[in-house]
Amino acid sequence: MKFKCERDTLISALSRAGRAVTTKAGPVVGLSGVLLELSGDSLSITGSDVDLTISDRITVSGVENGGALVQARLLTDIVRSLDLGAVEVDFEDQVLKVRAGRSEFSLRTMPASDFPRIPLLGEATVTVDGQALVGGLRQVVSAAGRDESRPVLTGVLLTAFGGGLRVVATDSYRLAQRDLTSVSMEVGDKGVLVPSRALEEVARLVVGDVRVGVQLDENTVLFEVGETRLSARLINGDFPSYEGLIPTDHPNRLVVDRKALLDAIRRVRLLALAQVPMRVSMQAGGLTLSARAQDVGEATEEVAASYEGEDLVIAFNAEYLHDGVEALDGEEIVLLTADKLKPALLRSPEEDDFLYVLMPLRIT
Repeated sequence: MKFKCERDTLISALSRAGRAVTTKAGPVVGLSGVLLELSGDSLSITGSDVDLTISDRITVSGVENGGALVQARLLTDIVRSLDLGAVEVDFEDQVLKVRAGRSEFSLRTMPASDFPRIPLLGEATVTVDGQALVGGLRQVVSAAGRDESRPVLTGVLLTAFGGGLRVVATDSYRLAQRDLTSVSMEVGDKGVLVPSRALEEVARLVVGDVRVGVQLDENTVLFEVGETRLSARLINGDFPSYEGLIPTDHPNRLVVDRKALLDAIRRVRLLALAQVPMRVSMQAGGLTLSARAQDVGEATEEVAASYEGEDLVIAFNAEYLHDGVEALDGEEIVLLTADKLKPALLRSPEEDDFLYVLMPLRIT
């Protein structure tokens, strides 16, 4: 294999594929590498941890076809360190040589057979509006769990709703739901569970006004964005019956400027350390945010707001509250509550297709 390519083009492709490469030591050594495959002037770069596979294709000046499996992080760091301009890559006798200007690196490679041949699905069967899809993912994915011992909660549910697509995630402490009326795909009667990590990477890939190709089979989902293909193994299991988690009885209603509240949360949460809750005190005329960390200090900030209901003090995880407010669009947000122990509901008066449910924390 031998080709020449601009440094920045090669870095971009290596970085995209490298995000799928495993960072954990394991029995499959090849998963620490990226697979380079050259055919003519087309170079494919693929990284995988088995559950997630990303393959990027770029145009190069090809000289000799071939393939090589090389340590992903090392190759990326080397190419990034080179001066601007052309980079020459030559693979022979199990050694990959990288040259640019006066620099030359020789890297030992791994047998290409060590790279798992994970089938990437064929051509996408449907295309959707990339910006609409990513807009929904941005609001929902952060609510997915991170605890690998509960794999179902690390996924994002994609399910049909009203001719469009509903996107739902929960970690059992909060729940985010977005209805995308302009995005439609065949996801079956029960929907599909896609790893949140895969959808985070899809969101990274979408830049500008692009269409995203999608294909599903029984075990895998494929996303195509330009010359990049991302394949993820679906999560097996039943997503929680989330509809019953969404509160319908909320006599207390607070309306507040989103930016003012978000800024106040960012300041007060500096003292909401570890398991320290953020208290939200609501009364006629406004609300007060406060946090007190023992032996550290405390913070308090008042925010102007319109409130209807009984005076209430309710506490939340500061990060979860921040994520919910940040995910909402519009100039104002509505916080709906019943009491200090029941789930709260965050919505926007200007946006009926998104909601965020947040469980309160017990306080003394």
